[in-house]
Formats: sequence, structure tokens, C-alpha cells
Amino acid sequence: MARVTVQDAVEKVGNRFDLIMLAARRARQIATGGHDPKVDWDNDKPTVVALREIEEGLTTSETVEADDRMAEQEQETRPVLF
Repeated sequence: MARVTVQDAVEKVGNRFDLIMLAARRARQIATGGHDPKVDWDNDKPTVVALREIEEGLTTSETVEADDRMAEQEQETRPVLF
């Protein structure tokens, strides 16, 4: 079982509530397969991977928002098949 200490991640984000929101959004991106993890997967769950990314400074609210916008634009330009 992976152990993640969130104290370092809280210091990167600012407060624990913003950390939870950011980690949840990033974990959803990883879980749906739209975005590859930025750290080694090591058979961890998406939430653990998201927290590790935040702790290492690889994921910020800006990068998550940019990824969401890019995915939204790709979905809008994708042709609709009936």
C-alpha cells in the first residue's frame, strides 16, 4: 500500500481544501485515460498518483485547467458519428 504524506503537497497548493479539489480533478484525468501520469504508476490508484504529482511540483491548478481546456477543444472538434 502506498503511503503519501500530504503535508508537502499542501505547502505547494496553499491549503488542504484546494489540494483536495486539485487532486480530485487530476485523478479524474488519469482515471479516464485522457492524460498519462507524470510520475511512475507503481500500481497506485489515480488519487495517490495525483497527490505524488502535486507533491513533486509536476501538477498545478494551471496545468490541470489547461489540460481540461485542451480536452474540451478536442471533443468539440471531433466529428459526431451516428
